[in-house]
Amino acid sequence: MADGNAPALDAHQGLPHNIEAEQALLGALLVNNDVYDRVASIVQPAHFFDPVHARIFEVAAERIRKNALATPVTIKAFFEEDAGLAELGGPAYLVRLAGSALSLFAVRDYAQHIYDLAIRRELIVLGQGIAEKAARIELESEAKDQIVEAEQALYQLGEQGKVDRGFQTFRRAVIDAVKVANAAYEREGGLAGLSTGLIDLDKRLGGLHPSDLLILAGRPSMGKTSLATNIAFNIAKAYRKGTRPDGSEGAVEGGVVGFFSLEMSSEQLAARILSEASRVPSHQIRHGDMTEEEMRRFIEAAKALENCPLFIDDTPALPISTIAARARRLKRQHGLDLLVIDYLQLARPASSRSEGRVQEVSEITQGLKAIAKELNIPVVALSQLSRQVESREDKRPQLSDLRESGSIEQDADVVMFVFREEYYREREKPGDHDIEAMVKWKDAMSALHGKAEVIIGKQRHGPIGTVELAFEGEFTRFSNLIQPYQSGADDFH
Repeated sequence: MADGNAPALDAHQGLPHNIEAEQALLGALLVNNDVYDRVASIVQPAHFFDPVHARIFEVAAERIRKNALATPVTIKAFFEEDAGLAELGGPAYLVRLAGSALSLFAVRDYAQHIYDLAIRRELIVLGQGIAEKAARIELESEAKDQIVEAEQALYQLGEQGKVDRGFQTFRRAVIDAVKVANAAYEREGGLAGLSTGLIDLDKRLGGLHPSDLLILAGRPSMGKTSLATNIAFNIAKAYRKGTRPDGSEGAVEGGVVGFFSLEMSSEQLAARILSEASRVPSHQIRHGDMTEEEMRRFIEAAKALENCPLFIDDTPALPISTIAARARRLKRQHGLDLLVIDYLQLARPASSRSEGRVQEVSEITQGLKAIAKELNIPVVALSQLSRQVESREDKRPQLSDLRESGSIEQDADVVMFVFREEYYREREKPGDHDIEAMVKWKDAMSALHGKAEVIIGKQRHGPIGTVELAFEGEFTRFSNLIQPYQSGADDFH
């Protein structure tokens, strides 16, 4: 038996709607324009089932935003040649709407009800589309790809209230930009994005910004995984949940981190993080070769970090579409403020019909940028560098050293290189018989010991340049480097 309170189903389209709720909302709006401020954040013209009602709301809203009066008399001129309104009785219908306004107090309830029904209609259309596509058996559309597409569409519907955001006005974009600038102005240290926990890097980048794709590249043994792990750990460790300035619930400090480790297992990654936190060398952890004091620190660190919101997925060779689907699911279930992929060249393109490796990498980087924009989070992707670095005298990396560099350089908002000159100098050790060369080598090694550089080769929103960091290889740990002029200051670690 049908529920008497259930919304009506249109006989022709079978879509839920409530014309009376739409009339009540419009009537209240035309009687008292102040009502608009109460419903503007809930309902938009597209949420109205009746297209005439949608046009009435749009015209009234536009006038109210311009501080002009919106009444049946002032808006009827906009509907002189509107065939839809003519069918309902012309301008007299506007007067009837205002005359039948029941309650101004219930207007938010009407708006919420209209919005809810609009989402239900979107769900029905979406479901029908999924069913129709699944019924068509086509070579280029496999079932697992359809699942990913359906999940993406449902996620977007859940996040935004409609499948397609479409254009937004410049006014809306300006307001968002002012909010970001204000957040940076009010926040200690002037950061608009997530703090990496590394002071000099934060100063140069302004933190990690939502919707940005950051590439962290380096030759093997430079420490790119260590730096990414350090940043991920610093952000997860600082996580504090609360109410944000826009009224939503989420991270007010630090954030929830998703880490796709396509090369190392989750246990290896956890051991690196515990090595950094407990200050016990990673090779000792691996072999269980620890003193009682080191073991105590190790256990204490493990206990302190067991509830850290750092989620690791170590499935190898994931397609970019699966990475996107799992990231969406993580955001829906636990929240997500930063995504790390280690590393880019181990991910796979969504399709297996790519035209060569350059095309594949291009599809992967475009997919990662799309994830950053869709989920509104920074995405940090690690990348290998080509061997041509090794053949140069100055082995500092450049943008042209990126493997398949064109697409990576084009799609990334920030490109950073990890460089440790100490690593290369170590391999230039002269023979013991050449005492003068040995003295020079030891002096150079002493100056370079424990230092690393992060070279910012591209930054869409700021300056490029070099940031110096401290690196402790035994703990796979990057930290803030104390400069000579800061030697009397407290350690930043």
